Amino acid sequence: MERPPNLAAAIDAAAEALIGVLDSATARHNVVSPTQLRVLSLIVAHPQSNVNRLAELLDVVPSSASRLCDRLEAVGLLRRVADPRDRREVRLVPTAAAETLLRELKERRHQAVQSVLDRMPHRTQHELLLALAAFSQAAAVSAGNDSTARTA
Repeated sequence: MERPPNLAAAIDAAAEALIGVLDSATARHNVVSPTQLRVLSLIVAHPQSNVNRLAELLDVVPSSASRLCDRLEAVGLLRRVADPRDRREVRLVPTAAAETLLRELKERRHQAVQSVLDRMPHRTQHELLLALAAFSQAAAVSAGNDSTARTA
């Protein structure tokens, strides 16, 4: 099957549209910045992280990561907890409020995407599902199945 000449551009435009849908679902009800949401998502995805690990994941200096954590701690979304195995080590732990926030955000984002999908014919939805699965598989192979890829 021959690739349409504008396929990469169409995917780029679709990705921008998806980002717009997700951003609008996020922005309406959010009390924290997108960066703070990313920090919370990374901490949930990487349990037992400390500030240095978070800084690596964000590709920032530890002092910047620490300031982000200070802000999240101040609004009750993050706790710093001594590691029981090494009391010198401080772990970052999301609070119940943070987990609720992330769960509700995920639900709103899924609803926003579903709203767009509902305007598409069922056959097109099925074709999109197959195409996205194939794209994800090809991307995983080209990335060498790198599990440290961005999660937020």
